[in-house]
Amino acid sequence: MTTPEQDALAATTVRADRAAEQGGTRPTQDAIWDALAKVPDPEIPVVSIVELGIVRGVEWTAAGLEVRVTPTYSGCPATGLIVDGIHAALADAGVVDAKVSTVLSPPWTTDWLAPEARAKLAGFGIAPPGPAASRIEVSGISALRRAREPVRCPRCGSTQTALLAQFGSTACKALYRCESCREPFDYFKPH
Repeated sequence: MTTPEQDALAATTVRADRAAEQGGTRPTQDAIWDALAKVPDPEIPVVSIVELGIVRGVEWTAAGLEVRVTPTYSGCPATGLIVDGIHAALADAGVVDAKVSTVLSPPWTTDWLAPEARAKLAGFGIAPPGPAASRIEVSGISALRRAREPVRCPRCGSTQTALLAQFGSTACKALYRCESCREPFDYFKPH
């Protein structure tokens, strides 16, 4: 019995082998970006890694294709799955032996989210982060982060919401409840 991660890695290897047998190709930058735009975020599959803004650059070098990514935070447990997804998408596009580099500086920020990602998050039931004006602040000596602007419920649109837990389904989200429709929801923390 294999895990889903092992199955994904095996499928990536098969696709890379098939691309190598075909001699590989050198797709255009647009074709590469299109392939990467099909790679879903493993934790929030309604948005792609391109829409999340974690793909920092794509460049052909003497050694081949290099893709630079910045995870949403340095300890993100989905990073390995994202790299596997990148390799699989590029193999499907005919790119053999692409190098994926992790770039931690400057750190990823929710300002890099594409507008369509914000809309998709809300449609998926996750409140998207506010604009830069609602950056996280540290109040007093507490390390709890609070948004300056009220968090809007992605279901009914109410701003009458309350923080239930600093961490939601993943570390990059907080758990809120709407006081109007009484539904709990994740809020993608701005940072």
